[in-house]
Amino acid sequence: MTGRPGRAGRSGRSGGQAGAGDLLALVRNGRAVTRGALQQATGLSRATVGQRLDRLFRAGWLREGAGGPVDSPLGGRPSITLEFDDSHAVVLAADLDTRHARAAVLSLTGEILAEQAGTLVVEEGPEAVLGELGGWFEELLTKAGHRAEEVCGIGLAVPGPVDSETGRVVQPPIMPGWDGYDIRGRMARVFTERTGAPAVPVLVDNDANLMAYGEQRTGYPDCTAFVLVKVSTGIGAGVVVDGSVYRGVDGGAGDIGHIRVGADALCRCGSQGCLAAVASGGAVARRLAASGVPATSGSDVRDLLAAGHPEAAALAREAGRRVGDVLATVVTLLNPGVLMIAGDLAGTPFLTGVRELLYQRALPRSTAHLDVVTSRLGDRAGLVGAGAMVVEHLYAPERVEERLAAMGM
Repeated sequence: MTGRPGRAGRSGRSGGQAGAGDLLALVRNGRAVTRGALQQATGLSRATVGQRLDRLFRAGWLREGAGGPVDSPLGGRPSITLEFDDSHAVVLAADLDTRHARAAVLSLTGEILAEQAGTLVVEEGPEAVLGELGGWFEELLTKAGHRAEEVCGIGLAVPGPVDSETGRVVQPPIMPGWDGYDIRGRMARVFTERTGAPAVPVLVDNDANLMAYGEQRTGYPDCTAFVLVKVSTGIGAGVVVDGSVYRGVDGGAGDIGHIRVGADALCRCGSQGCLAAVASGGAVARRLAASGVPATSGSDVRDLLAAGHPEAAALAREAGRRVGDVLATVVTLLNPGVLMIAGDLAGTPFLTGVRELLYQRALPRSTAHLDVVTSRLGDRAGLVGAGAMVVEHLYAPERVEERLAAMGM
């Protein structure tokens, strides 16, 4: 029996029928977790559903769970539930900042299995940074007790605008030497050179985008318009609309750090008066250094704020007011349900400054249902988002069909 119009799971495949990838998607999102429910959702016959599921079982991507409730009022045997088997592979992820990085091995459901953080300076260039990162990944796999052959993909978060089609950063103000570099190719080669395992897909996105994606998925899955602003050495924003990252036409969406605010300060991008030049962690660090307080980066400012340094707190609040002024426009334009502040400056002084100007400048209608919050995942947000990006890419219905075919299934 062929699929009927109007059924869930239709995806334009041969004959108009839902494929194995569509069935896996229905199981993963919980919409249909028994064979009978999959028949109802797709309009496929019992035999066809069985054939599709058999391919997923043989690939190791699906498993049987406990018996579900009995659907018939006459009783009978409970239906066997189906589950996505997250034990068949792992994901590698890394979140690069200007002077620090964090890397991890994650399960397919986002659990961090092993993690490492340390100094990694992006100004040293992609060859050196990605080579070092390959060594981190090799050590982390050993620590997590997983073989390199179990890795299905690598996700990287970088502090610059990324063309999502190519995975290359585009004119990044704080990543000298990275413009247009083939990050995907280099990382794939390093992984193989370090581990001897076959190359795996490498996906790259902006750090604020992936932080927003990770935070929205784990803490605010029902929020249809979510904005995260990362304030560290630079300033960037990630926007998630209806569960998907909004990137713009070439990956430049969310680059609010380079909105002109009229200040007389030279930005690292070469322009005068950018928001990042006066309100980022780097800008606060420069002002502190000028007054004799040792600080060179956003992470230094974070340490000073944690220690209760009064001048750092005052400057962070002032920076928050400048960012809040810009966010009043962002909130009016996007009307989000959640505005999350993250990064090195995401503490009480900065948040207080943001709220002061945001609620003063934005229309009441734009803020009536707005929650202004700080990060839940903290330093792990980018890792969780990068891992989720890889999983959603590899297990999208069309990708599932391609991968099964490549496996001869």
